[in-house]
Amino acid sequence: MATRSRIAIENEDGTVTSVYCHNDGYIESGNGETLVMHYRDREKVKQLIALGNLSSVSARVKPQGTIHSFNTPEPGVTVAYHRDRGEDFDQWQHRSVPDFFNSDIEEYGYLFTQEEEWLVKSGYSDDSDPVPVTYILSRLAEL
Repeated sequence: MATRSRIAIENEDGTVTSVYCHNDGYIESGNGETLVMHYRDREKVKQLIALGNLSSVSARVKPQGTIHSFNTPEPGVTVAYHRDRGEDFDQWQHRSVPDFFNSDIEEYGYLFTQEEEWLVKSGYSDDSDPVPVTYILSRLAEL
């Protein structure tokens, strides 16, 4: 079963651009951990979002070899529906950070802020505020 999420970047003007990700939306050992470990600078996050909707997120945005497709992905490379399966390109635009977190973020919504910090909010809870992914990962490590 897939754990879906939305991955987003806060743009310089305060708007937000997001994409859907079908797999591994979990914070620990999923997209949360991958984003914090491998997507720490704005340019790389922009490259990820520029792919459009995603099947899965991995350490690298671009394949290094010549063989990479939806059905035979290069290990460690993000799989995108448009680039790797030829589907229509899709992204969402949101007026603001609150607008993004109040939209359909699926099970988890991840946002890369202008301060270059990853925030997350569970789609299961309408009344919670987004929190830093690093905070949740540190709390989980304490258990």
